[in-house]
Amino acid sequence: MKEKIINKPDMVKARNRHSGMPDIVYLEDSASAFLLEYAKDKKYFIRTYGCQANVRDEESMRGMLEGVGFSKVEKEAEADIIILNTCAVRENAEDKVYGEIGNLKGLKQKKKDLIIVLCGCIPEEPEILERILNVYPYVNLIFGTHEVYKLLNFIEYVAKHKERLVAVESKDGEVYEGLPVRRTSSHKAFVNIIYGCNKFCTYCIVPYTRGKERSRRFDDVLLECKELIDQGYKEITLLGQNVNAYGKDLDEGKDFADLLEAVAKLGIPRLRFTTSHPWDFTSKMIDIIAKCDNIMKFIHLPVQSGSDDILKKMGRRYTSKDYINLVNEMKKKISGLGLSTDIIVGFPNESDEDFQKTLDLVDEVKYDSAFTFIYSPRRGTPAAKMEDAIDKETKSRRFKELVKHLEVSVSASSESMVGKIYDVLVDGESKNDDQMLSGYTESNKLVHFKGDISLVGQIIKVKILESHTYSLIGEKVDE
Repeated sequence: MKEKIINKPDMVKARNRHSGMPDIVYLEDSASAFLLEYAKDKKYFIRTYGCQANVRDEESMRGMLEGVGFSKVEKEAEADIIILNTCAVRENAEDKVYGEIGNLKGLKQKKKDLIIVLCGCIPEEPEILERILNVYPYVNLIFGTHEVYKLLNFIEYVAKHKERLVAVESKDGEVYEGLPVRRTSSHKAFVNIIYGCNKFCTYCIVPYTRGKERSRRFDDVLLECKELIDQGYKEITLLGQNVNAYGKDLDEGKDFADLLEAVAKLGIPRLRFTTSHPWDFTSKMIDIIAKCDNIMKFIHLPVQSGSDDILKKMGRRYTSKDYINLVNEMKKKISGLGLSTDIIVGFPNESDEDFQKTLDLVDEVKYDSAFTFIYSPRRGTPAAKMEDAIDKETKSRRFKELVKHLEVSVSASSESMVGKIYDVLVDGESKNDDQMLSGYTESNKLVHFKGDISLVGQIIKVKILESHTYSLIGEKVDE
């Protein structure tokens, strides 16, 4: 296959951070006659891995594709275009993508005109990109996180020239407004407010793959939220790698607390946000959350470790005491607060004492839920160069012990809800039982209950009958 390479990633360039306002580009709809004709009767399949930012990118790609005439299918074998929208945060996500690309080889041999697309965070890593180029020659189009808005132009090029196209540029990044969108849900929506990250935690690849922190204009965010409310959406989640840093790069004199309050005042029934970095979490933010009833009293606050030595090696910019003080302020001011976190086990040279400090912090905070991971080195990050004397067995043992400690508070939180009535936003049929519906409480607890499918998208009263630690069983309460 012939090949055109526009850009390849560069980790040194990806680390550069230029000060000043982000470039904000307002796009207009445009599609060539060739593309409109090509899209007729063509179908696409898209699989997204990873975080909410990738989900939001999928929604933009769906909007672009369907806007020119492509239709979505649920089976790869039925598609003319297959898009793998990838995540690079952990090694297992990377391995899944390799397996998926390998599985597509037979389909590509049967359908010569099939266009296979690889995008998202994985192509942003130079070594991974080279492996894909060398091992999987049947992948037609590869682009990075900064090129999503060019999807239609890329597809047109590949379809016209029958060449592989590679466009993965390492740069600060821009803010693009006006991209069409096809939401994955009719009642819950993600709204990007800030892209990228400037923190450069030593274990994390995201600042390299997503670029610098760059905020959307205040009024642009409010306009999107207002449109969603007018369309009947019940819940909005304000989205960013670090939402707390919102506005620092703009000249508008607004911060995340101001934005949070302004969106809440628009009248959305439920308002959430993710993800927060403890170092940027202010008392002003806490006060806004406490006073606005429609801001959900649930905060995802990644701690990563309870050891100050490990936190320093991670580049997290706070101590365990700083974190505990922040949590205590939140609990004091916010009634009914639910807390979740991220914790990494087995960071290079984590000692037994370091790990015990993490267990102690977990026991003190009493989380309602948590995401736990065994450390996965990512090429190009400082932590990947650290010598690590901890064996896999030790890391696995610690991981299991951490889960046991977390389950104490998670179970207690769930058990405390039994017999009480909560507002639940109904998402749809339960994934494990099509005779049940499922939805989430304001504190982000998953609840399963019997009910008619017509309830999807509504906020209803549910009485909790049973606790299964990570989910609850309830019954609809007639109002």
